[in-house]
Amino acid sequence: MESNGTFLACNSLKDDKDLKFLLKGSQLLKVKSSSWRKERFYKLQEDCKTIWQESKKMLRSPESQIFSIEDIRDVRSGHKTEGMEKYAKDVPEYRCFSIVFKDQRKNLDLIASSEDDANHWVRGLGKIIAHSNSMNQKQKLQHWIHTCLRKADKNKDNKMSLKELKNFLKEVNIEVDDYHAKEIFQHCDKSKTEALEDDEIEEFYKILTERKEIDKIFQKYADAEGLMSCQNLVRFLYETQQEEDAVVAAPPLIQRYEPNELAKKRNAMTKDGFLMYLLSDDGNIFNSSHRKVYQDMTQPLSHYFVSSSHNTYLMEDQLTGPSSTEAYIRALTKGCRCVELDCWDGPNSEPIIYHGYTLTSKILFSDVIKAIKNYAFKTSPYPVIISLENHCSLDQQKVMAQHMTTILQDMLLVAPVDGSKSQFPSPEQLKGKILVKGKKLSRQEDPTNGNNNLEAEDVSDEDEAAEIEDESVKTKVQQKGKSDTLKLAKELSDTVVYCKSVHFNGFEDPSHPRAFYEMSSFTESKALKLAQESGNSFIHHNIRHLSRIYPAGWRTDSSNYNPIDLWNVGCQIVALNFQTAGTEMDVYQGRFQDNGFSGYVLKPEFLRDEQTKFNPKSITEGTWGTKKKLLLKIISGQQLPKVNKSKNSIVDPKVTIEIHGVQQDNNKKQTRVIENNGFNPKWEEEFTFDIEIPALALVRFVVEDFDMSTKNDFIGQYTLPFTSLKQGYRHIHLLTKNGDPYSSSTLFVYINIQDCD
Repeated sequence: MESNGTFLACNSLKDDKDLKFLLKGSQLLKVKSSSWRKERFYKLQEDCKTIWQESKKMLRSPESQIFSIEDIRDVRSGHKTEGMEKYAKDVPEYRCFSIVFKDQRKNLDLIASSEDDANHWVRGLGKIIAHSNSMNQKQKLQHWIHTCLRKADKNKDNKMSLKELKNFLKEVNIEVDDYHAKEIFQHCDKSKTEALEDDEIEEFYKILTERKEIDKIFQKYADAEGLMSCQNLVRFLYETQQEEDAVVAAPPLIQRYEPNELAKKRNAMTKDGFLMYLLSDDGNIFNSSHRKVYQDMTQPLSHYFVSSSHNTYLMEDQLTGPSSTEAYIRALTKGCRCVELDCWDGPNSEPIIYHGYTLTSKILFSDVIKAIKNYAFKTSPYPVIISLENHCSLDQQKVMAQHMTTILQDMLLVAPVDGSKSQFPSPEQLKGKILVKGKKLSRQEDPTNGNNNLEAEDVSDEDEAAEIEDESVKTKVQQKGKSDTLKLAKELSDTVVYCKSVHFNGFEDPSHPRAFYEMSSFTESKALKLAQESGNSFIHHNIRHLSRIYPAGWRTDSSNYNPIDLWNVGCQIVALNFQTAGTEMDVYQGRFQDNGFSGYVLKPEFLRDEQTKFNPKSITEGTWGTKKKLLLKIISGQQLPKVNKSKNSIVDPKVTIEIHGVQQDNNKKQTRVIENNGFNPKWEEEFTFDIEIPALALVRFVVEDFDMSTKNDFIGQYTLPFTSLKQGYRHIHLLTKNGDPYSSSTLFVYINIQDCD
């Protein structure tokens, strides 16, 4: 058992010096604060999948001393986290590194005793993560099953008794009655020794991982020798998968996924190769060509939906939670292109960022600008907008302008691009640039024509923090004696070129058009009211102007609103609380995984056309695209994770399919519940949806653990634009509640899309 169970990375990297060092382990200084630095021993476990950390806590469970490599989002060398920046400045950067986790867990800031030790850890972890990411689905499944086998082998004799087999089945999330477990056991126990070993365990593995539903599809196209010829693969791709370039696509698929060299030479596919293809990116429900930037990026900025974050500095709630530069890094690496900075006077003439009038912690403006500089273009090369809410004195406004100019340097846009004076430049023209959204001195000339010498003047104040529905906040706002105006420094005003903040005073009179660079911010309720009552006017406004929407003041828990209704009227900067997981954020990330995860998605033609008559609230005949009928079959699930970690808990999964779009398209249907099987549940259930406006629709698949007495537990989900759906037999690779992929949890579905008559 162990020979197969050893983690593949350990095999392929077995002579690697960094890996050997990690397997041996080393003492590291764990840093929590300026006064808390303690030596702890860290070691990579033999499975090459988990790290063991020494703990001095008396009652700590063995499980809590281990964390998985799969939970790591990033390994950063040097002072690259807030903790390191604050508490380890006295230690040379080359000895410092940080482990950043995928979920809301705190960063692990560590100091090695030497540069060599730090390099071993950073390089070693990097290699294992890269190797894990490059494993195909079959390897991930094999590794996962063998890890569970090792856990079940309590006496470590590399054999499996009937009792251990039952424990193993619970570990992989499947409930089997004693009779069935015994039947499988006796079938595999060819040696009649009352214990499975070596080939017998392999036989058990094969029974467990059999995919009869895929075998059935394969048989339709296979010959008598059990091979699918290239010609038959072409037929399958064209007829069933609706792949237009089937003739060109088939030969590379055989070369890429067929593990059998003889079959490969005959330009054919075995059952294994066919399964590998269906589990790969080419067999994914999401159109792999949409993983690259494929849309026209040369249109004006106002023609795109822009991934945007609200109060980006907050890690948790709006009233008492921590503010952190890490929140900016997380948002930017999730593809966010518009971040928010609430700026207030700080000590030592240094502006600070926090949620005004509340108890949220404070961070330096300069630290945030540094974080934005370092991470703005790691995920996407397209422009980042810094949305400033400025509450600072004149002197500290000048400091803000100075920090942005000196830290961002050439990244900061301070003059119009190629003389774009009548409309926005495009994301393509603004690549690598950071734009500032904020107030502009009204008596300055048009910001696209350079500036005059006015030093400062009063401008209208925008104070979103004052809208918070909380008694202590309201008291502080009253004590401050909120003014409607604020003195604005010329230096800060000069950083605003294309995004001048103005109050919204109604949709413009066509005979007196407003300057294109003037933009307004709307609370969600105000924007939804406009969308409801004046949908077409809002769409026309958003063709030429940018609109920013932000959550209502009562959302002190950082909950989110539904972005769909605002996208439907062309609003571009629909800002959500990125730190809060849930349906709204799933839909948001589903929308923005399109177009290469660039943070910019081109609006449909009917939301960009100056003559458009489209109104999502009263859809009439028009050029909104052909209506579609979506036929969907939920066939099966694979390796759904245990939600309740209790040993005897097995999930009872059910799948819900949701359509999010215009009101007529919003819909929800669900499968029956499968009891006690999270390992390989089978549904084989069909559903039909009519889609009126395909260009605005998203499809969300949600898997839950059904519970009769309490709320169902979330297991996983996947959301994608309707226009990114691939047809035929496809796998859906499920995501965690925080939007990270599970290593091997999938749904297997069949999709067919037809034009409505």
